[in-house]
Amino acid sequence: QVQLVESGGGSVQAGGSLRLSCAASENLDSIGCMGWFRQAPGKEREGVATIDSDGNTHYADSVKGRFTISKDNAKNTLYLQMNSLKTEDTAMYYCAADRRSYLSSAYFLVWPRDFGYRGQGTQVTVSS
Repeated sequence: QVQLVESGGGSVQAGGSLRLSCAASENLDSIGCMGWFRQAPGKEREGVATIDSDGNTHYADSVKGRFTISKDNAKNTLYLQMNSLKTEDTAMYYCAADRRSYLSSAYFLVWPRDFGYRGQGTQVTVSS
């Protein structure tokens, strides 16, 4: 069982930045893929960014060039740096992980519901 705890959410004006963190209960090297997804009220869950054990990353088109996913294996922590935030980025953001290394990070970007583990989420609110 992988436990994930997110932090770093909050309220920011459009154009601002936030950095989300996700502390994992075990070494990230033992996890095949990690990522972030978001869900706004009344909307479908949306994959935001994923990263695999080799450091390969994938991003949703809506956040490319603005968001950066990274991980620090020494700290067992996943990050999501969010710049140039837009009002449409407002959502609950979840950290997620999965051990199945045969499933690519690109797969989980499209199918975030298939992640085996997820955190409780952290709210991001962007105002105009």
